[in-house]
Amino acid sequence: QRVVSAPQALPGPLAPHGKAFGTSASCRSTFNVQDGSDFQDRVINNPKPVVVDFHAQWCGPCKILGPRLEKMVAKQEGKVLMAKVDIDDHTDLAIEYEVSAVPTVLAMKNGDVVDKFVGIKDEDQLEAFLKKLIGA
Repeated sequence: QRVVSAPQALPGPLAPHGKAFGTSASCRSTFNVQDGSDFQDRVINNPKPVVVDFHAQWCGPCKILGPRLEKMVAKQEGKVLMAKVDIDDHTDLAIEYEVSAVPTVLAMKNGDVVDKFVGIKDEDQLEAFLKKLIGA
């Protein structure tokens, strides 16, 4: 049984349909993946390292990890970006990246998965994860 709900609006200056264009895209370090080609453009082909948060609306731990990870990514001041992938909307990506539980977070550099974790981490662990990805 699957309940499809309307996408929830995120707080902050995001366009109503979840796509950020123009100036807002560059100052916001977190974005929602729209589809496979969007993932290809903004994650695989991105010159910056990208943290990919595979999550689901029904996942309790995701609701804790997501905002915590977003906050930590924002602190890196653009050195790393965060892509959010809802596994119910993007089952193909979840399968491709062998996501068997949520939250699963991948660290990607130049299109390759260089690190990952499953489940909740505290801020210190997230900071270490991000610093390793950035190479700080």
